Amino acid sequence: MVLGALGLVGCGVGGGAEMPGGTGMPGGTGMPGGAPDYQLGGAYEPAAGVRIVGRDRGAEPATDAWSICYVNAFQTQPGERDLWDDDLLLQRDGVPVFDPDWPDEALADTSTPEKRERIAALVTPWIEGCADAGFDAVEFDNLDSFTRSDGALSLDDNLALATVLVDAAHAAGLAAGQKNAAEHAEALHGRAGFDFAVVEECAAYEECDAYTDVYGDQVVDIEYTDDLPRSFAEMCADPSSPASMVLRDRDLRTPDDDGYVFEGCVG
Repeated sequence: MVLGALGLVGCGVGGGAEMPGGTGMPGGTGMPGGAPDYQLGGAYEPAAGVRIVGRDRGAEPATDAWSICYVNAFQTQPGERDLWDDDLLLQRDGVPVFDPDWPDEALADTSTPEKRERIAALVTPWIEGCADAGFDAVEFDNLDSFTRSDGALSLDDNLALATVLVDAAHAAGLAAGQKNAAEHAEALHGRAGFDFAVVEECAAYEECDAYTDVYGDQVVDIEYTDDLPRSFAEMCADPSSPASMVLRDRDLRTPDDDGYVFEGCVG
């Protein structure tokens, strides 16, 4: 089913406000309010009215939209494991540890300062590449990889690396986005310095307040059609939902693909 038009009903939260304490973003400006689209499955021309677009770091940024560059910083990206030295991947019995939900993504080993320094040296050129391409911001995925390490990694390990990556983003002139990890939003913002959040299914899991209490309106939420406990119209009308929210198909297909879904809330 193709849902190309924006909106069912008005979102319950107004857009455009500064997050608590100011944005802290490069240049002092924050993410614009308005409709987002999440295009990690392939870049395409955004629908009319879309103001925020997330794309993979290998894609070009969207024109006439605030563009977020996706970087998988705490696990290997599918097809890119050869970019990582073996000792930078968490090992168990001599074998890399993989994300059980994404079996082609190995966990980065953030357990020591030396390894974090080398991971940052690998990831920082990707961040700078996002800036050179013209993106406005970068999001770092799998901040919560330590929860899949059976205790080998800790929140503090990942926070230490995240702090370096956020600094690199800011040095490149990019805003830095937390990806998911609702229970750690306060630490990620306060200690690592993240400016905004890109989250998945916070309305479905009723945890949006964990992000908006920290980032205000600087939150983008992606809901998925295959996991809706209530209608998207109800989610749009819920005052706890972020102002910038979109409904997408799980595989993030393009409009030319069967099964593509895109629907946003009317602001």
